[in-house]
Amino acid sequence: RQIRKVEQTGEPVRIVGLSATLPNYRDVATFLRVDMNKGLFHFDGTYRPCPLKQEFIGVTEKKAIKQLKTMNDICYNKVLEQVGQQRNQMLIFVHSRKETAKTAKYIRDKALELETIGQILKHDAASREILTEEAESVTNADLKDLLPYGFGIHHAGMSRADRTSVEELFASGDVQVLVCTATLAWGVNLPAHTVIIKGTQIYSPEKGSWVELSPQDVLQMLGRAGRPQYDTYGEGIIITTQQEIQYYLSLLNQQLPIESQLVSKLADNLNAEVVLGNVRTRDEGVEWLGYTYLFVRMLRSPALYQVGADYEDDETLEQKRVDLIHSAALLLEQANLIKYDKRAGRIVSTELGRIASHYYITHKSMLTYNQQIQPSITPIELFRVFALSEEFKYIPVRQDEKLELAKLLGRVPIPVKETIDEPHCKINVLLQAYVSRLKLDGLALMADLVYVTQSAGRILRAVFEIALKKGLASVVKDALNLCKMAEKRMWPTMSPLRQFPECPADIVRKAERIDVPWSSYFDLDPPRMGELLGLPRAGRQVCALVQKFPRLEIQAQVQPMTRTMLRVELTISPKFEWDEALHGKSESFWILVEDCDGEEILFHDQFVLRKEYAEAEMNEHLVEFTVPITEPMPPNYFITVLSDRWMHSEARLAVSFQKLILPEKFPAHTPLLDLQPLPIAALKRDEFVNLYPDWERFNKIQTQTFNALYSSDDNVFVGSSTGSGKTVCAEFALLRHWTQGDGKAVYIAPFQEAIDARYKDWQSRLTGIAGGKQIVKLIGETTADLKLLGEGDLILATPQQWDMMSRMWQRRKNVQAVTLVIADDLHMIGGHNGYVYETVVSRSHAISKQLENG
Repeated sequence: RQIRKVEQTGEPVRIVGLSATLPNYRDVATFLRVDMNKGLFHFDGTYRPCPLKQEFIGVTEKKAIKQLKTMNDICYNKVLEQVGQQRNQMLIFVHSRKETAKTAKYIRDKALELETIGQILKHDAASREILTEEAESVTNADLKDLLPYGFGIHHAGMSRADRTSVEELFASGDVQVLVCTATLAWGVNLPAHTVIIKGTQIYSPEKGSWVELSPQDVLQMLGRAGRPQYDTYGEGIIITTQQEIQYYLSLLNQQLPIESQLVSKLADNLNAEVVLGNVRTRDEGVEWLGYTYLFVRMLRSPALYQVGADYEDDETLEQKRVDLIHSAALLLEQANLIKYDKRAGRIVSTELGRIASHYYITHKSMLTYNQQIQPSITPIELFRVFALSEEFKYIPVRQDEKLELAKLLGRVPIPVKETIDEPHCKINVLLQAYVSRLKLDGLALMADLVYVTQSAGRILRAVFEIALKKGLASVVKDALNLCKMAEKRMWPTMSPLRQFPECPADIVRKAERIDVPWSSYFDLDPPRMGELLGLPRAGRQVCALVQKFPRLEIQAQVQPMTRTMLRVELTISPKFEWDEALHGKSESFWILVEDCDGEEILFHDQFVLRKEYAEAEMNEHLVEFTVPITEPMPPNYFITVLSDRWMHSEARLAVSFQKLILPEKFPAHTPLLDLQPLPIAALKRDEFVNLYPDWERFNKIQTQTFNALYSSDDNVFVGSSTGSGKTVCAEFALLRHWTQGDGKAVYIAPFQEAIDARYKDWQSRLTGIAGGKQIVKLIGETTADLKLLGEGDLILATPQQWDMMSRMWQRRKNVQAVTLVIADDLHMIGGHNGYVYETVVSRSHAISKQLENG
C-alpha cells in the first residue's frame, strides 16, 4: 500500500527492510522495489560474530508423559555438561508460562537429589549472596523459590520488575540457567553460550491444535546462542520428536523460502483497500495485487500458487490476478460488504464493509452477523452470535475439557442452547466465564480463553455497529451493554461501584447485597450512605466515588422544518466530577433518537465530552440535528444518551409532539405555459452556446425556467419527469454562477453512479469555459476530500460525502465559499437514507443565513 501510494502521489517515503531469518531475500527485495545492485545486503552465517554449532535430539517416546520426562532428563544432562563442567550460561526455551517453572524445578530437584547442585551454582560467595537478596525482593513465588539455586524464569505473565531483575542477574552471570518463553527471544537481547529449545510444538488457539514452531521462531531463539564478547562459538540444541528431526534439519540447513499468506485473507484485505478508497474498480484491484509479495512469489513459484498452464503466455499474470480479484469481490458482495458491478468492474464499499475493515472482522463472520441480527434477537442470542464467529471455527471441544466445561456451564448466568460437545457452547461459556472472573484449569483451555477474550472487544463492537446501522433500538442497547460487560468484566446485576478500581471489595459486596436502585445513591449524603451500606466509615468514600460517576442531564427543543423533518436542539449538561485517572482526557457517549415504540433508531451520533469543557463554568453543550417525522404524527420520540464505557450511565428523555404544529402542505403543480421555445442564442456568450452544438432551441420546461435560473440568483425548485431536460436547467444555474463571481458550486446526487456519469460529462464539456474550471468528485475519504474541496470550482458529491465535509463548516473556509448548491434527484429524500440528503440541504440554508447575518 505504501509503495503504491508513493507512486501515485509522488511523495517520497523511504522503506528499509530488516530481517535475521529470511532465506528468499531477493523476493522480498523485489517486493520492496529495492535496487539489487545498490540497496540489497545479505550476510550469511559466515558473518555471524559467533559461529553456531547445531545439535538435534530426537525423542522416540510416543506417550506425552514419558516424552516430557525424557526431554526434562536431556535438559538436566545438558545443564550439567554445559554449566557444571564448562561453566557456560544457558537459555532453555519452553512454550508455556507454567512450563518455565516446572522445567526449572525439575532440573533443580534432580540436581539436589543427585547432589550435583554445587556444580551448577557459582562457587563465589558474593554471587550466592546476591541471589539470596534478590530472591527476597521478587514477587513471583516460583522465581523466589528458584533464584537461590542459580535458576531463573522469564515470561510475559511476570511483573515488569521481576523480569528486569532476572535479565540483570543473567546478564551479570549470577543466574546460570534461565528457562523462558519465546517472548524473551523476540523482545530482549540476552545472549547465552548455549540455547536449548525444549520441544517444538506449541498450542495454536486459531487452529485449535498443537502445531510446529514457525521457522522464524526457531531461528530467532537459536540466534540468542553465542556471546560475541566472550565466546568463540555458540551452541544451539533442538529437542524434538524423532519424526520431526528431518524437518528441522532441512529447515535450518536448506532454508525453505518464506511464502505469502495473502491468498487465505485476500477477500478481507481487498475489502480494506476498497474502504480506504485505494481500489474502486476491478482493474485497480488487479493493479494493487501487482504490488504484493504474493505477486512476486506467484511469478517465482507458479505451481505452488496454482498458476496452471492456462496462464503460460501471460508473463505478468494479469489474467490470474483478474481471476483472484473477481473471486474475492464475489465473496465480499455475497457478504454485503461491497457493491460489485461485474460488467463495468466498479466496486463500491458499503457500511458493513467499513465495519468489517475497522474491526478486522472476516467476511464470513460479517455474513453470519448480518443474517442473525434481527429485531427479535435477545441478549441471550447475542452471546450465541458471538460464538458463531468464523474466528473461532478451529477451536475444538477436547475430551479432557468436558468435565470442567460442564461445571462452568452450571455456574455462568446466561443459558446456553448448545450442549458441551459443540464448540459454539465452549466459546459462549468461555466468554461468560471471563466476564464472571471464574478460574480455569488446563493449558489449552486457558489459551482458548485468552484467544476468545482478545477477540471479544472488536467482535462485540462490530455487532453493536451492525445493530446501529440497522436501526434496531433494543438490540443496540443490548449489544453496547455486552461490549461493556466484556470490557469491565461485570454483569449488569452487579453494583456500578465495581467500575471504580479503588473501591474496596467489602464495599462492593455490601452494595450488591442491598436492593436499592443505583439512581438513589446520588441523593444520599455520607452519613446516610454509610448507614445504607452498614459501613458508617465508608459513607464519605462512596459518596466521593458516586460524584465521579458519569451522569448527564439532557433537555430538548424541537422545531418542524418541513412536514417530514424535525430540527432538534439537545442541551447536555455533565453532572459529575472529572477525575483524569478514571475518565482520561475525554468520555464518549451515544445519542440515540427512538420512535414512540422504542423499536427503531431514527438518528444516532457520538458525542465526545472533553475534560476542559466538562470542567468549564458554562458546561452546557448544544447538539443540533434533524430527524424524520412520519404521518400520521407520532405522540412522541425518545432521546437516549448512553455512555460508551460506563455501565448504568444513561439519560433518557421523552419528547412530546402534543403541541407541535407542522407547516402547511405543498402547493399544486405549476402549469406548463404555451411559450415559444427559446433559441440557444439566448445564452448570449459563444462559449456557452458551443456547449450545445447539436441544438437550436431549448424545450418547453427549459424555456419556462430559463429566466429564473439564468437571470436571477433566487432559490429555484424544478420538479418534472425523467428525460424532461432537468440537467440542462441545472447547467443554466451553473453558467449564471460562473458569470457572477468566484464562489464554489456543489452538485449533489444520491447515487455514486449518477455522480460518476455527471463527472464524465461535465469534465469533457465544462472544464474550458469561463477561464477554465476545475471539476472534482469526492471519494469519501476525509483527508483526500478536503484537498479536493480546496482545489475544485465545481464539486460533485453524494449526500453522505457532502455531509462529512459540511458538518464542521464553521472551521472550513472552503465550505463557506460555496455559493451554489445543485441538489439532483431530490425525490430520493424520501428514500432509505433520505434524511442525510434532507440534512445537507437544510444545512446549506443554515450556513447561508448565518453567513449573511455575520
